[in-house]
Amino acid sequence: MKRAAIELGAPVLQPEKARGDEFLESISELRPELSVVAAYGQLLVDEVLALPARGSINVHASLLPGLRGAAPINWAIIRGHDLTGVTIMRMVREMDAGPILHQVAEPIGPDTTAGELSDRLSALGAEALAETLSRLESGDVTEEEQDHDRATYAPKMSRELARIDWSLPASEIGCWMRGCDPWPAAWTELEGSVVQMFGPSLPVSGAPAAAPGPAAEAGPAAAPGLAAAGPVVEADPREGLIVATGSGAIRVGEVKPAGRARMEAAAWIRGRGAASGDRFR
Repeated sequence: MKRAAIELGAPVLQPEKARGDEFLESISELRPELSVVAAYGQLLVDEVLALPARGSINVHASLLPGLRGAAPINWAIIRGHDLTGVTIMRMVREMDAGPILHQVAEPIGPDTTAGELSDRLSALGAEALAETLSRLESGDVTEEEQDHDRATYAPKMSRELARIDWSLPASEIGCWMRGCDPWPAAWTELEGSVVQMFGPSLPVSGAPAAAPGPAAEAGPAAAPGLAAAGPVVEADPREGLIVATGSGAIRVGEVKPAGRARMEAAAWIRGRGAASGDRFR
């Protein structure tokens, strides 16, 4: 955005904090008609939101009021949703709680990763924003208040949160791996060394399950805790890696061992990365 603005000769402000007298004076001098916010990590104060003559609007990567917050793309996959989308809304001081101007839905496939979904929603969001701006110009926009009682939240992701809880069912662990791919990357430990795991990772029927651990009831909406180990059921240099979970087993698509590049699980096994009987923790 910055490079594009400079190429177009547009002024660029890059404050450490989007508040304070100096920042307000700087944007006041621009006399903005409308502010558009997308993937901005700071809460904007009322004076900043109200400064433009037509107010401020936001591009948010979910179908509000569902998945308000910092990481709606990750959590849509982690929670097993099959539908998400983009919302253009008018901004208010409360996080992602303003009136809806426009929404567009987007399906989530069984193999979709957070990285892939982010790319799709970025393009969809740009189209939805352009349409909304055109309709604002013509006065053809109806603002719809959100049903706040139906709100759900998508908290910020972190590396600590992405640790795999092997006591969860295989289907939920698969969602964790896809929802954390490529960042923050679902991870576990093997003999004290961190191994990151990625999709496509699919449940395998007929395989034994791991013993349940203390976080077995946490579910995909909560941070996984330190649970029972995930024993390796199969480590085949051709077929790949299968790990037992709290319910069923999962075939791991790709891994990234500490200090090495991301690779197919079968390639890691060929390099003696894991063997049957090993236990991930």
